[in-house]
Amino acid sequence: MNHPESYRGQQVVVLGLAKSGVQVAKVLHHVGAIVTVNDKKERQQCPEASELEALGISVVCGGHPDDLIHSEVKLVVKNPGIPYQAPPVQQALNLGIEVVTEVEVAYHLCAAPMIGITGSNGKTTTTTWVGKMLQHAGLQPIVAGNIGTPLSEAAQQATADNWMVVELSSFQLKGTTDFRPRIASLLNVAETHLDYHGDMDDYVASKAKLFSNQQSDDIAILNWDDPVCRGLVPYIKSKLLPFSMTETLEVGVYAEPPYVDGEEDDVKRQVIYADEQGNRHVIVDVENIGIPGRFNVENALAAVAIAVSAGADPAVLAAPLTEFKGVEHRLEYVLQHDGATYFNNSKATNSKATVMALNSFKEPVVLIAGGLDRGSDMMELLPLFQERVKAVVALGENRAKIAHVAELAGLKQIKVVDNEEDAAKTLTAAVQEASRLAAPGDVVLLSPACASWDMFASYEERGRIFKEAAHNL
Repeated sequence: MNHPESYRGQQVVVLGLAKSGVQVAKVLHHVGAIVTVNDKKERQQCPEASELEALGISVVCGGHPDDLIHSEVKLVVKNPGIPYQAPPVQQALNLGIEVVTEVEVAYHLCAAPMIGITGSNGKTTTTTWVGKMLQHAGLQPIVAGNIGTPLSEAAQQATADNWMVVELSSFQLKGTTDFRPRIASLLNVAETHLDYHGDMDDYVASKAKLFSNQQSDDIAILNWDDPVCRGLVPYIKSKLLPFSMTETLEVGVYAEPPYVDGEEDDVKRQVIYADEQGNRHVIVDVENIGIPGRFNVENALAAVAIAVSAGADPAVLAAPLTEFKGVEHRLEYVLQHDGATYFNNSKATNSKATVMALNSFKEPVVLIAGGLDRGSDMMELLPLFQERVKAVVALGENRAKIAHVAELAGLKQIKVVDNEEDAAKTLTAAVQEASRLAAPGDVVLLSPACASWDMFASYEERGRIFKEAAHNL
């Protein structure tokens, strides 16, 4: 553990009663901090409050009192989604009080070395894969973070014999100060979350904090094909292990032969790990990887680089690469109906993720897309609409933008589903429209290219309703 004693007797305010907030409040209370939890929701909407109060933790619901943040407060731990413009966060910053996310606290309380994984797309798949690889190699991983289990909860169970495998969002990383993963991986960078970060500079800087405290004996794993990732190299002090789909690397993990734009996907390729001694280890044939899609090959390369950096024997990694069939809502096979195959890719919350999904199919695609309008013009989708998409069903707040791109692509089959008060009915209507447009051999793909919050509580809810609508056809 780093220094749990430093929290003893300190006044700490936890902002937000979500799962991570509840857990970090418990952990801080356990190590002796004087904890107050605050949530702007009314008391009846905070079922966790009673549990915390029973432990002796103060809970304030229904707004942010003016006296919540004061000079005696030593630390504010905020839910990652709470914007920095929120009044209590601004009050704390103006008073010079450190504002962090739960990740920072968990780091100080965790005995296990950490693997940090971030990126605009592919985080959950890669994190899950790494956990399975390390488990298969006998390295006792604990998988936590943005993937489900709050990091502060997992940190309590960890020992020095574990590896803590952590999925991290830009929101979480922005609120770190000392956080130092022994192995850090940035998978890719796409334009997303600008409504939170304000601009790409802040978004990239937040992602880059993953590497900022690393030292020469730590390891940084970067996507060598992503110009933003490669641009961070001069600022990284740790040992670099890149991965690439398009280059043969002297040291790193790569696809052999490299992927070339316009080349057919049925070229026989292998995943190769080249170590510092000049040895090449053939990990697996790409065609045997258990999840479809070129971008999942990229996720596999990153996962292999992370696993070997943690000490896994390259010879044992083929089995988890072939046996893992993916994560729910990420290019998830749903069913076949009237000869068309349905896939749920609700986790595609930005246009780059939808581009990656469309590139996974040779079949004509009937695409269901649209959602929260974050100001993007969606023009990144235009080439793929021309090359891969047969028809578009647009819904959600930015449905007109999606339809406009489809029109520019020359598509003749475009359906716009107007938002009803019931979001489930709207999405169900979209699935029904898609089924009418689909012919035998087509793919019907939910890949929204947008966040879900205009209509749904989460991308998970959106994906579950899509699957239910497809099964009800």
